Amino acid sequence: MPAHRDLIAAFHAGLGSGALPPGLTAADPAEAGRRFAVYRNNVAHSLTRALATRYPVIERLVGGEYFTALAAVYLRDHPPRSPMLFEFGAEFPGFLAAFPPLRALPYLRDVARIEAARGRAYHAADAAPVAPARLAQAGAAPGAARLTLHPSVQIERAEYAARSIWVANQPGAAPVPEIDAARPEISLILRDPADRVLVLPLGRGDAALLGGLMRGASLLQAATEATAAHDPEHDPGAHIALLARAGAITDITLEPKDAS
Repeated sequence: MPAHRDLIAAFHAGLGSGALPPGLTAADPAEAGRRFAVYRNNVAHSLTRALATRYPVIERLVGGEYFTALAAVYLRDHPPRSPMLFEFGAEFPGFLAAFPPLRALPYLRDVARIEAARGRAYHAADAAPVAPARLAQAGAAPGAARLTLHPSVQIERAEYAARSIWVANQPGAAPVPEIDAARPEISLILRDPADRVLVLPLGRGDAALLGGLMRGASLLQAATEATAAHDPEHDPGAHIALLARAGAITDITLEPKDAS
């Protein structure tokens, strides 16, 4: 009988290769192989469904049968590294980008990145929104104000129209005109106080403002960068109001001296 650690390693390897791990026995030697095959198929089915749960739009875009075959290839090279299934599939967007049969659908990677980001947002740590009175303080001293954003907040910059494709493939979505898949899009992904994960469109100015805040810039610094480098007509107030309504601002720090 192999040592426990060796048995576990062989069992894990066998789930991928199909080889019966040494030490597994039954009254009928052939029965051990059949039972292990059933277990292996159940594991593969469960992991495939876990992957589909995390990437439902990808499954819809390529079709259920193709997705199952795709998942089998992915599982072979990217087995789970954690017992928490919501973490499984982190490498899937990169896998899609490098999978030769999908070269004609390069936007799949960007759609998958949105779905991966939604999963991270859903499981991000909790943080209470800041009180409205403190937001007024930030507006009165923008050069001193640094905003802390909810842990779920993410920016996804896509080479393709990933958000439009994702929205069009939601359950019950209304038919939309033909999407120009080659059009780059930027998305804001966050979890609101009602635990809804939002995927919102971002203009270049909004993305620059948000990126500055996430890097620790003051409100004034981030707004100036957004206006000067990305969008002269950018209105930072409108985007800050959107973040506030979504519960995405969780703290405000005011430096002793206004840097403006």
